[in-house]
Amino acid sequence: MLRLELVNISKQYPAVKANDRVNLQVAPGEIHAVLGENGAGKSTMMKMIYGAVRPDEGEIRWNGQPVAVRNPQEARALGISMVFQHFSLFDTLTAAENVWLGLDKSLTLAEVTERMTRVEQEYGLEVDPLRPVHTLSVGERQRVEIVRALMTNPKCLILDEPTSVLTPQAVEKLFVVLRKLASEGTSILYISHKLDEIRALCTNCTVLRGGKVTGMVDPRTESNAGLSRLMIGAEPPQLKHLQAHLGDVVLDVRGLTLPKEDQFGMNLDAIGLQVRAGEILGIAGVSGNGQQELMAALSGEDPRAPPGSIKLFGRDIARHSPRRRRREGLYFVPEERLGRGAVPTLSLAHNTLLTRTKAVTGAGWIRTGDVNALAVELIRRFNVKAGGPGAAAKSLSGGNLQKFIVGREIDANPKLLIVSQPTWGVDVGAAAQIRGELLGLRDQGCALLVVSEELDELFEICDRLVVIAKGRVSPSVATSSATVEMIGEWMSGLWNAAPREVEHAQA
Repeated sequence: MLRLELVNISKQYPAVKANDRVNLQVAPGEIHAVLGENGAGKSTMMKMIYGAVRPDEGEIRWNGQPVAVRNPQEARALGISMVFQHFSLFDTLTAAENVWLGLDKSLTLAEVTERMTRVEQEYGLEVDPLRPVHTLSVGERQRVEIVRALMTNPKCLILDEPTSVLTPQAVEKLFVVLRKLASEGTSILYISHKLDEIRALCTNCTVLRGGKVTGMVDPRTESNAGLSRLMIGAEPPQLKHLQAHLGDVVLDVRGLTLPKEDQFGMNLDAIGLQVRAGEILGIAGVSGNGQQELMAALSGEDPRAPPGSIKLFGRDIARHSPRRRRREGLYFVPEERLGRGAVPTLSLAHNTLLTRTKAVTGAGWIRTGDVNALAVELIRRFNVKAGGPGAAAKSLSGGNLQKFIVGREIDANPKLLIVSQPTWGVDVGAAAQIRGELLGLRDQGCALLVVSEELDELFEICDRLVVIAKGRVSPSVATSSATVEMIGEWMSGLWNAAPREVEHAQA
């Protein structure tokens, strides 16, 4: 008997038909991939299974019986748990309190905290249960979501981009967990744009394009190219990584030492790095090792940097505001899309005003025509699937919103672009497009600093790499001289024994 079956499920939104007579079958103990480009309807389909969205037509069957899943509480009662791509956590509550909210109230908060610690240790998903969520990095928040789902002992576990902000080591641990759950009879629905993961983990795959099922295959017998053709109708374009032509030092960080702002943060310890015009410097590291604190100091969100510790074109900007830094050519893409990169309830047009203020007159009037025109151009240039410039940011799929936010900053022609997690939750075609745009910006003479927990991405686009661990930064190494094994070792802070020739000559 099938554990879960969707029969001719459809869902219409005002601007798009997200699902069009979709069929899906999942057996007990099966790890089933759902693959599709951004906006293909994957997340909508998962939300209907979980009761967060109601289908317009069609039938959901659970253990062979038709069911009407009216809300997530009913889904959890059936044994369905979901880890969302966009986190559903309360920032002001602790990790344990967030997990407790998702469980029945037969357990006390203290019991949940104790069980959560056991689950984290068993599955290798370390996160402090007592830390407020607002102090966690996106990778740590992802772990909280996964732990919360695992603690419900699900019969069907839905994972929407669960590894998008996890390191390779954490991904390997998660795969061990998922295979163990599947061996015990749990059905797993797995959404990911990482084709290597799907081929390594999943036994079946349903492919969506434009809200319709375009194929059902065994991913273990398919190549990445074959899966890409099913998903986007073509193979992703090959990136052209030209020889870097280095210019002047654009960003010069020296002796950046900052105490953590709260007990759960990370101290920055004598951070030093340089980025030149015409190159991409990548920062690798396990989530929660100081990336957030460093990005806040470089972007101006944290104004406490010691004078002289951050220089742009030789000028001290350590105490400059984010707005002033933008005027001086520094643009920034934060790791958190909704809430920091974009205001969820505002239109795409109005979201351009967060960092692009030329359409605002000196008297404070907004030239709406200019704002709309910019949004239309970004939608066109970066192939964003949206209901036009008036569409609310929260109405876009995660990948399409990411393309819009990254595009907004690239289009500003920055002199220095700092990007955190540039292709988080983005399909293979869109990821190739974003990476190509970043390389194009570099070839035009821009300096780029890219923070990513995807080592493959860093090796693909970066000219040099550094590793951040426990608030310290390693020497830099040319990407051509680095290996995944070496960078993985450095992520534990073990770079002091590295040969000095690894360091990049800083003129």
